[in-house]
Amino acid sequence: MKFDTPAGTNPIDQMKVVGKPLDRIDGPQKTTGHARYAYEWHDVAASPAYGYVVGAGIAKGRVTAMELDAARASPGVLAIVTADNAGTLHKGDRNTAPLLGGPKVDHYHQALALVVAETFEQARAAADLVRIRYAPTKGVFDLDAAKKAGNPLQDTDPDARVGNFEKAYGDAPVTLDATYHTPDQSHAMMEPHASLAAWDGDQLTVWTSNQMIAWGKKDLATTLGLPEDKVRLVSPYIGGGFGGKLFIRSDVVLAALGARAAKRPVKLALQRPLIANNTTHRPATVQRIRLGATAEGTLTAIGHESWSGNLSGGSPEEAVQQTKLLYAGANRLAGLRLHTVDLPEGNAMRAPGEAPGLMALEIAMDEMAEKLKLDPVEFRIRNDTQVDPSNPERPFSQRQLVQCLQDGAQRFGWDKRSAVPAQRRDGRWLVGMGVAAGFRNNLVMKSGARVRLDSKGHVTVETDMTDIGTGSYTILGQTAAEMLGVTLDQVTVKLGDSSFPASAGSGGQWGANSATAGVFAACTKLRAAIAGKLGYDADTATFADGKVRDGNRSAALGKAAADGELVAEDSIEFATLEEKYQQSTFAAHFVEVGVDVATGESRIRRMLAVCAAGRILNPKTARSQVIGAMTMGIGAALSEELAVDTRLGFFVNHDLAGYEVPVHADVPHQEVVFLDEADAISSPMKAKGVGELGLCGVSAAVANAIYNATGVRVRSYPITLDKLLGGLPDIA
Repeated sequence: MKFDTPAGTNPIDQMKVVGKPLDRIDGPQKTTGHARYAYEWHDVAASPAYGYVVGAGIAKGRVTAMELDAARASPGVLAIVTADNAGTLHKGDRNTAPLLGGPKVDHYHQALALVVAETFEQARAAADLVRIRYAPTKGVFDLDAAKKAGNPLQDTDPDARVGNFEKAYGDAPVTLDATYHTPDQSHAMMEPHASLAAWDGDQLTVWTSNQMIAWGKKDLATTLGLPEDKVRLVSPYIGGGFGGKLFIRSDVVLAALGARAAKRPVKLALQRPLIANNTTHRPATVQRIRLGATAEGTLTAIGHESWSGNLSGGSPEEAVQQTKLLYAGANRLAGLRLHTVDLPEGNAMRAPGEAPGLMALEIAMDEMAEKLKLDPVEFRIRNDTQVDPSNPERPFSQRQLVQCLQDGAQRFGWDKRSAVPAQRRDGRWLVGMGVAAGFRNNLVMKSGARVRLDSKGHVTVETDMTDIGTGSYTILGQTAAEMLGVTLDQVTVKLGDSSFPASAGSGGQWGANSATAGVFAACTKLRAAIAGKLGYDADTATFADGKVRDGNRSAALGKAAADGELVAEDSIEFATLEEKYQQSTFAAHFVEVGVDVATGESRIRRMLAVCAAGRILNPKTARSQVIGAMTMGIGAALSEELAVDTRLGFFVNHDLAGYEVPVHADVPHQEVVFLDEADAISSPMKAKGVGELGLCGVSAAVANAIYNATGVRVRSYPITLDKLLGGLPDIA
């Protein structure tokens, strides 16, 4: 199905099942332990062996010798895989460094060997006996140092310019020029990267934890030099990904290689330190923002430049993309700079680009509002735009940012905020409020599904779409139920198998909208087949209450499959509407904090997110997405930072004890509001997405609230107490 004209009225608009806050249909499996994650497939491959990865002990250089005899002689060892015996390996499209290193070492903890043994404990003990000698070479492990030294710099794109930024900035009566820092961050998901691989002749099956099955299948086949039809990936349940499992990592490749070498199925999970250093992370940024405005508060110049680092061949953190679209301004500059650094690979993490970009931009907007003596909410409203600032002929399909800000301010009691910082006390706590705009582009991707109808009127949906804890099972089931006129308990949803039609996968906030649209397309085709079987007119037939009606005629849905199961498969393909309309999602985040006047300890007291994100397919699962993202924003604001050993080139706090994410005690009352919206430009579902929007802007709202509470402006995340203590007011 081609989606190339705005959606008209369709069966989804009935909103009998779609749009309802229904419980997740996978909930019982997860709460009773019946949902099988990657490491928990105990009956699909006989007698699996266990693998343990040996990671590089240097960040850059070469392996000069690898002593394996003691490990080979260790009890239970079946095989040891290294670059010397793995055979020819290619590099997939979506990883920067080889997933099995040697003799060249590209980054710390790059996989250099896999030990396979009868038990996990035997594999771990043998891996500890592997001795590797290195010839290290000097590396660059610090973005600030690379920036100062002019270390190989790549302008990844020509600067995006509109008008004459330099002149407008120079002429502006009120200006701001500030630099902001965001640190390296880890996905820190609960479930590690894990895989079970088994060969049947030349056919490889891998049960793994992966967000994008079609991408993973292709890259695994490429890496191993196999035809794609010889590879199957299975990933029905994922224990968190946040972008860290968009691409295959070393666990997948090494499990396959280990199974081939040991002639046994092999199961492995990356040990926690390797998740930080061996897989991917969000790279640090240095962002310079320059704003120019009239005395009345109209932005006339907006400049945003961002520096980030990555391995050679990697991509930058695209921290300026929201600045191109969020506010009006006739003269604009946006630029990305990429330095080569020898840290582990930087890649996608929840809301890549917008999340760190808004961490800087939305502090800058607050600072500018203060210079102008304007309320921060009012300043943002004054600079709203309903068209793409770089192309005024291209309107936003829908844009309710002003409504988000106004509704949020009223709900949150923004009028009680003191415009002068450090004025409100509650016992030992200095109390402040902060606001930030949220923005995430609406991304869509081709997505397919297969839908089956049996003679009992039961519907089965099959697609390789994944569920990373977000509710994919439920919203896909709701879509099929709405389209075919049945209740949700009459639908079975099967996900995460590359033998099913390729979907959009879970990532980038495109998953829900695209995948449900794919199910819509398949159901549209199935409706036509059902009508044809019953002798009804497909254009006039209606589906409701388990029946199909056409005029005075009516039949049970299952009657159409009385002679055998009916099957329909289709994909949604998006065409040219994105060229005519800018499609984005918007939010307003409000935060109240308390800061201990003596210690500088910061505590979130309450939070509110007001979101405009198209049709909300399931308010219950969508709210869960947003409060989870808000919690992630608390971590980014107050605690999360991968500490870099700039001598040796690795992340020191590479476990959940040292990398501090929010816990229950850190998370206050959270309120989420969805504005009424159905965007016909987006898809037949008229939805968009909320999973990443819920994070975008949160950390800046926290930072702005801390400033309002204390009068201390921090431009470097995370906002730890040492950055506040020197500026706190005297204790009274």
